Amino acid sequence: MTDVEWSVVRPLLPVPGWMRGRGGQPEAYCHRAMLDAVRYLVDNGIKWRAMPADFPPWDRVYAFFRRWRDHVLVTEFHDRLRGQVREDAGRDAEPTAGVIDSQSVKADAVVGADSRGFDGGKLINGRKRHVVVDTLGLLLGVMVTAADMGDRAAARVLLERVTDAHHRLELVWADGGYTGSLVEHCLAALALVLAIVKRSDDMRGFVVLPKRWIVERLFAHLMRSRRLARDFERSTTSAEAMIYWSMTMIMTRRLARSRPARA
Repeated sequence: MTDVEWSVVRPLLPVPGWMRGRGGQPEAYCHRAMLDAVRYLVDNGIKWRAMPADFPPWDRVYAFFRRWRDHVLVTEFHDRLRGQVREDAGRDAEPTAGVIDSQSVKADAVVGADSRGFDGGKLINGRKRHVVVDTLGLLLGVMVTAADMGDRAAARVLLERVTDAHHRLELVWADGGYTGSLVEHCLAALALVLAIVKRSDDMRGFVVLPKRWIVERLFAHLMRSRRLARDFERSTTSAEAMIYWSMTMIMTRRLARSRPARA
């Protein structure tokens, strides 16, 4: 991170337990070094044991990543950054509308049979990333499943999680894969309007459809992180954490670019 990026990130970091009187010992390495190490791994797609000597030892970095994953600290950090980005864009911190979609990616050999499957539509053997984003393309929620899990079945679980975390969410746009009973379920159980944006039958070639392109932009951002170009994680929770880490990098850079302009 640059000094400007660090000045953006530092006030938004979760406070360690030992600083809140909850016991434990001070960490041996500063958060900036740890964050840089995890960002380097996500951005360059290296193995944990291939961590360059400039960073703390790989096992300490992995322990930091695992602690932030298991205690949902990376999600907390991500959500604070997202709220800051929305406020800088003149929006409320909490969104009222979003977009849902999924992306199938190939899985590495380390991914077990219990969390991988075959997506017959995309002809991909691996996992599927189900995401909900706001109208700025910022992540609201993610769930990683086997690639053979249907979009509607995953959306029931994911949308329930997202609406629990974002009480102001009222409208979500989706493609034709989310039609059927899911629309009625969202309205009755979640008080959420699921609007289907369909492609017209007379359209030919590539056409940008309203709202649906927003989530596609997020998928494009994720694929630029080499660790996410293929699913290398043994657990789906680690795969979800990697997505949150990738988005924190994107939002940190975005906030850092806006700071000199505002000054």
